[in-house]
Amino acid sequence: MAKDSTTPRSSGSRMASGRVRRGAKLGKLAARQAALGAGTRLSMIGRSDDARAVLAERSTLRAAEQLVTVLGNLKGAAMKAGQMFALIDLDLIPESHRADFQAKLAALFDNAPQVGFDDMRQVIEADLGPLNSAFAEFDATPIGAASIGQVYRARLHDGRNVAVKVKYPGVDRAVRSDMRNLVLFGKLFTAQWPTLQNGALVEEFTSNLERELDYIGESKTQQAVAREFVDHPYIVIPDVVEEMCTDHVLVTELFDGESFESIRRLPPDERNHYGELIYRFYVGSLFERHEFCGDPHPGNILLGDNGKICFLDFGLYHRMSPAGVEEERRMLCAAAENDADGLRGMMVAAGVFAESAPVTADECLAYVWDAAEWHLVDDEIAIDPAVATGTVLLALDPRSREHANLRRQNLPPEHMFSRRTDFLTFGVLGQLRVTNNWHRIAREWLFDEAPTTEIGRDIARWRASRSAMTEKVD
Repeated sequence: MAKDSTTPRSSGSRMASGRVRRGAKLGKLAARQAALGAGTRLSMIGRSDDARAVLAERSTLRAAEQLVTVLGNLKGAAMKAGQMFALIDLDLIPESHRADFQAKLAALFDNAPQVGFDDMRQVIEADLGPLNSAFAEFDATPIGAASIGQVYRARLHDGRNVAVKVKYPGVDRAVRSDMRNLVLFGKLFTAQWPTLQNGALVEEFTSNLERELDYIGESKTQQAVAREFVDHPYIVIPDVVEEMCTDHVLVTELFDGESFESIRRLPPDERNHYGELIYRFYVGSLFERHEFCGDPHPGNILLGDNGKICFLDFGLYHRMSPAGVEEERRMLCAAAENDADGLRGMMVAAGVFAESAPVTADECLAYVWDAAEWHLVDDEIAIDPAVATGTVLLALDPRSREHANLRRQNLPPEHMFSRRTDFLTFGVLGQLRVTNNWHRIAREWLFDEAPTTEIGRDIARWRASRSAMTEKVD
């Protein structure tokens, strides 16, 4: 897709690059280094080099292996908790450790129960009655499998093609057992991640996993989101078949599209087009609708023959209070404008730390840039798997002394899933190898500015049309 050619804003203060390098051999860069042009991209690109240096140290590698091992002892929830590690570019792992790390990583995604169709059929018929009464046709070969259940293709008696998501027998009990194990996980890692000490983040994570077991709640969420995206110029959300959704079975319209791999094979301009849509759906929805899907990964993204992109799976869907969204927006705006003092005041007001805490305004600014730089740099940033890996590993690096004071403060638990979504979206875009000025897109929801891309303008016209139609009906 063609992009507008726009003149970059000249505010040098807004262009602070915000990355502090960690590798001892690589040295350190200033936290607020002012940069333009290619310089703004160096801090992102350099993450892969930093990650390689971090992983070369055995203590950090052992910590990563320990984390994967702990998650591997879980059941269904391990696949959710471990998705972040699927982003790792294994070429960055020292060759002497690569095979072992890869084997442990793979184990996270081999924990889905192996359940034959006879057992799955019993689950369906217990909720919907005899299979041939509920469906005109039903393909016993699953078209998808995940941590909670499997998905099948079927046809209703009225001729509609549908996707049927069915829980594994006993998965509710298994995942609730995982939740108890996650509390232990939090205790094991408080030394490396002090923000886990009060248990609030683990509690927030487990409550969201509990929500994923609720197929009735998921069906209502998906139905609401599908209605929000009716006739969208670029995005499709399959609607639900409400009367066929139960505690253990979720039936939706079938979107017969191609997998994420087909998007990865497209030319760069087309990948960038779909990358912008992924960014808007997973990240922008928080600020535009105060809600977002907490499960961005390639398996939940399909490409239709008509060029539209389809998003699936609304089990890990999160809604944030308007006040919480406003806190995030204002903090990001302050960081984008290099307002260190204002940012520190907001963090104190949000309860991240007390006014008397030994945290400087510059440390606050560097910390936010470290976590959200790709939203803040007013320049094009290319995201690839190595950059995504560096971002995730350096954020989790237990040996880092950067931002030590802030790492020991209290991240409000409401914001945990928005950060998780941010990381995972970055990882998905890394797999797609896309380039964009993400900051210019984000200014639509951060600063309420007019869109600067063709996609943004098309969506704005669609929204205006829907609003006009709603007013006419009223």
